[in-house]
This record gives sequence, C-alpha cells and structure tokens, in this order.
Amino acid sequence: MQSQQPIGVGLIGYGFVGKTFHAPLIGAVDGLGLRAVVSGDAAKVHADLPGVTVYPTLEAMLADPAIDLVVIATPNETHAPLAMAALAAGKHVVLDKPFALDLAEARAVTQAAGDADRLLCVFHNRRWDSDYLTVRAAIEARLVGDVVHFESHIDRFRPDVRDRWRERAGPGAGIWFDLGPHLIDQALQLFGLPDRALASLATQRPGAQVDDWAHVILFYGERRVILHAGMLVAGGTHRFVVHGTHGTLIKHAVDQQEPQLLAGMTPGAAGWGGDLDPLVVYDGVGAPREHPSLPGDQRQFYVGRMAALAGAALPPVSTLEALAVMAVLDAAKQSSGEGRAVELPLTAEERGQWR
Repeated sequence: MQSQQPIGVGLIGYGFVGKTFHAPLIGAVDGLGLRAVVSGDAAKVHADLPGVTVYPTLEAMLADPAIDLVVIATPNETHAPLAMAALAAGKHVVLDKPFALDLAEARAVTQAAGDADRLLCVFHNRRWDSDYLTVRAAIEARLVGDVVHFESHIDRFRPDVRDRWRERAGPGAGIWFDLGPHLIDQALQLFGLPDRALASLATQRPGAQVDDWAHVILFYGERRVILHAGMLVAGGTHRFVVHGTHGTLIKHAVDQQEPQLLAGMTPGAAGWGGDLDPLVVYDGVGAPREHPSLPGDQRQFYVGRMAALAGAALPPVSTLEALAVMAVLDAAKQSSGEGRAVELPLTAEERGQWR
C-alpha cells in the first residue's frame, strides 16, 4: 500500500448512503480513487460518476485487481456476508453502520478480518460532526465541571411511513439500528463502556412495522447518559444537553454536512461543515453565554482510513470500538424486551482491551 497511485476503492451499493455519503467523501480525499461500483442501475451511477466502472455483481468487482478497499453501503442484513466475501478475496473493508445484525455476527466478521490479515473498519462518521465535536471540546475543557447527566437526541418529523427497507419488518430494520449506532458511538467515545443499559423501543406511527422511537439510558455509576431518537418530533428539541457540577450546556441545531451533501456541495468546499448555531453554556446562576461551534468534517474518516492502509496510523474506528457499539445495540434490544437493565454482553477480554 506504499504506492504513489491512489488506493483503488470499490463501492457496493449506490442507494441513499452510498450515493449521498460514501461516494462524495471518497472522491474528496486525495490518495483514494473510486474505481468501481456494484449496482443494478448503471445509468444512475454513471449520471453522477461517468468515469467509474459499474459491475453487476459482487464477484466481478472482487476479481478486479485494481480494487484494494471495498466499501459496503447496503441493507444491514447483508453487511456481514458481503464483508466476509470481500475479506476472503483479499480486500480491505469499510462497513457502513451498523457493523452487523448482532454482536455474534460482528465477532465472526472481526475474526475473518484477522484470519485474512486485512483491515476492517466501521463507518462511524458522526465522530466528525460539528455538534458532537463542539460538545466534546466543551466537556474536555470542563466548561460545566464533572458531567452528571448527558442527553443526545436525533429527532425527526416523518409522520408518514415510507416504503424502504429501513422501515419494513425484517432483520436490522428500525430506528434503533439506524440511528442508535451514531448515538452509541459518540457516547462511548466520551465516557467509555457503561455499566448497563435500560431501554424502551416503541412503534408509534400509524402503519409502522418496526420501532420508530427509542429511549435508552446508559449507567456510568451515578452519571446517566440518555440516547433518544424519534420520528414524530416536529420541533422545540435539542441535539445535546449536558448537566455538570458547574453548569449546563445546550446544543440545539444538528450538524449540516448531510443537508450539504444532499444539496450537492462538494466536501471541502467553502462553508463545508460550518455550523452557525452556537453552543450555549449556563453557569451556576443560570447566566448564559455563547460559544462558537466547531466545524465538522466527515472526510476525516476516509483520511484516517487511507493513513491506516498506508501503515501510517491506526484505523479511525477500531474493531474493538465497533464491537462495543454492537454490544450496546444488543443490550438495549434485550432490555426493551425484558423490561430491565442489562449489562453489556462483552467478554472479559473485550472489556480489558477497552481504552
């Protein structure tokens, strides 16, 4: 991987995630070259990427020696089998979130990557969102002292159930597996592994087939971390609320990179990742002051991925971190079904390796 030629990337899937996130981000990182896409709709791909080869099958792309890195942006239930096939073909892999359908499946993929001596990385791109980076910096600067209560919300107003795989009954569908990985990964990066999880998942919209509301509490001693997502929130909410021993901080608006990508902005263009919504910090007597938000840049996932392939850095998301996200997903699902708090189903070895 020390060649001066760009690392050849093959993208499996050109639906919403592949088209909106992966293709533009890959194309904006020097040293990566999107060579091929696996898709049943070559015209759709070539309308956006006229110079890219479109393969009708995974096997055809895996046989291409120009492809070093395979990016999997397909429905959740296909993540593990596609990753296994790519690893067996000697390709490095980026998997969109969630890692797999459950922790056991994720462990199997991790083992396969180790056996193949290939690098595996899960696309937890929300580590590079402006809202999260701003809140993280404020916590690390101890603007509110010791954190005792942390809330992270991804709320939307989509009252009509859409005919798409994420909202149809089936493995890996539902809001918890869609948005939960983002919420979980950010919380684990801030606070590490929780003691246990208490969750409630619900199906609230008329005609909904899968969960479209999720409320999960992670226990860290006496600290409480609340992860929430809903599809019937029209407004008046916040992205983050953090209470500490010295005050409170609130971040209202969400990162703007997804809307920018949907509008056709090229990652890295002027204004990319900018966030005009300030962080509001309340001191011990309730007086507010505003702090400018940091910019986001999800390109950094692929910058880090390229550096790891070149042997110059560790992967931007380790398999250990990705397994921990899966453990929280599993624990919350079990908790909601049983109505009790559940410890993370990690082994002693996995816990011991956590930073």
